[in-house]
Amino acid sequence: MDWYYIQGILILSGINLLAVLGLSLLTGFTGLFSFGHAGFMAVGAYTTAMMTVKLNMPFTLALLVGGLAAATVSLIIGKLTLNLKGDYFCIATLGFGEAIRLILDNVQYFGGARGWPGIPRETGLMNVVVWNVIAVIILVNLIKSRHGRNMQAIREEEMASQIIGINVFKYKMISLAISAAYAGVAGGMLAHYTGFLQPRMFQLIKSTELTIIVIFGGLGSISGSIIGAIVLTSLPEILRTFHQWRLVVYGASVIFIMITRPQGLMGGYEISITNIKKLISHISSLGREKTTVGGDNK
Repeated sequence: MDWYYIQGILILSGINLLAVLGLSLLTGFTGLFSFGHAGFMAVGAYTTAMMTVKLNMPFTLALLVGGLAAATVSLIIGKLTLNLKGDYFCIATLGFGEAIRLILDNVQYFGGARGWPGIPRETGLMNVVVWNVIAVIILVNLIKSRHGRNMQAIREEEMASQIIGINVFKYKMISLAISAAYAGVAGGMLAHYTGFLQPRMFQLIKSTELTIIVIFGGLGSISGSIIGAIVLTSLPEILRTFHQWRLVVYGASVIFIMITRPQGLMGGYEISITNIKKLISHISSLGREKTTVGGDNK
């Protein structure tokens, strides 16, 4: 493997991570399962590409516009669907994702089903890393804030949250909008990495992949989402030597984790300096206890 190939895997991992972080807020911290995030990525991708190709807007500003466009669409969808409960909201988002793809199939301004070539390749490893760092910092601070705690309360018990005065609908809307904005920026970066857009890039399988990464890493864990995005984006490429069997091994690996560790890799825990110190302290205390027991036996 040369550096160019590894760099490509890291860029794709970072793009997926942006979308996964947003979905983690919606699913892992607010408790709303969505299968429509490929649709938000498509909105962000096509809006960003339109800003740079048609209007000659700078790439960074175009990404912000793409994220804003996805968030605006999510507010419209949320207004119509967030009162739905459980599986019904999930089905509604699935329908939204497929509707966006079918609409783009028939919009000739963006190339329709044939695709849109000639998009400038602006996405590089450095700007992917910068965007991911900013996204993680924003998400961590949001989760630690009062608003984040309200979202987690809604995840644990929606009715009880409403009784104690939390505006459940408002916080669901905020969570969905932020989640969609992350997906929109991810879509814009994907468009300017591949240099080509086609509606089939945003099929249901893309939404399913993002949801699998969130569950694989651990619901309610930002660290888990980061690890899951890197592992599950890299794994098919690492297994490429198996040719047609690589996706079988990929699927078996995901199923194995789901069976052996249903709560995901991190299970709601976060990797932090404090937690690492606690772990080291715990291991040291176990070592001291073992030494003491061994000395007493003598």
